[in-house]
Amino acid sequence: MATTQRKSGKARGKTQSASPRKKVRRISMFDRFLRTLPFSEDEIQRVFTWAVVVGLGVAAILAAQWFGLTAAAYQQYGQLAAKAGFEVKDIEVTGMERVDQLKVYDIVLAEMDRSMPMVDIGKVRADLLQYGWIKDARVSRRLPDRLAVEIVERKPTAVWHRNGKYSLIDAEGNVLENVKSATTQDLPMLNGDNANRHSVALGELLDKATALKAQVSGASWIGNRRWDLRFKTGETLALPEGEDAAAEALLNFARMDGVHRLLGRDLIHFDLRDPDRAYFRKAPKPEPMKPEKAATSKDDGTEA
Repeated sequence: MATTQRKSGKARGKTQSASPRKKVRRISMFDRFLRTLPFSEDEIQRVFTWAVVVGLGVAAILAAQWFGLTAAAYQQYGQLAAKAGFEVKDIEVTGMERVDQLKVYDIVLAEMDRSMPMVDIGKVRADLLQYGWIKDARVSRRLPDRLAVEIVERKPTAVWHRNGKYSLIDAEGNVLENVKSATTQDLPMLNGDNANRHSVALGELLDKATALKAQVSGASWIGNRRWDLRFKTGETLALPEGEDAAAEALLNFARMDGVHRLLGRDLIHFDLRDPDRAYFRKAPKPEPMKPEKAATSKDDGTEA
């Protein structure tokens, strides 16, 4: 009986050792995060694959640029285009009236005989915009061999005078070119340092009194804070500081001129800097003519 028990014990031991242990699979934090996303594992794998491909492509492009391979390929492409007839042989420039044509052609003619793909249109336009007269420039390729340039010029609206120097400026105060005073008689004159920077505000001020705007011949920027207006009939109007105060004073003067006809009379200066009262100054009266002494004839004793 004892032998039988020992055998059965051995058999139970073999049976227990033969049964495999179950392994518990642990889920990582990354797997848990992926399961929270509204995408399947295949979709995530596909996105990851494309990201790797794009990254390798960018790296290849950067490496090619680093070693100069793309520049060499682009140069080769430009040479092939030129051999095929895509080369600048004709330049067409339009829109030039007052602009110095030699300065424009000095910039544009540098592209002559250049391969069309090699023409840097942005640089040509930027170089043209450095010239004060040019407000805008449109540069385009007209295949196979023409480069078209359309110039938009600025319009001179006034002459800026400071320290004995005269310059043409446009409505925005941009300096176009230096001129002699003798050639600017048909444009209003702005006097004073930084007067050109305030020309836009001056135009807006005069637009509020259209009845007087046509009679203004010029203006002086005084103390970098206010305007004195000059009229074609010779009078000067001193305006107060500040846009609102100057506009109110100018409108008051326009109403007074409409009622009393102040311009073109014997008044030469109007001061409206005080909001409560106006000061007028008359032109000095000319001195009366002194009577000439009667010429006295002396008898020379000669007989007729």
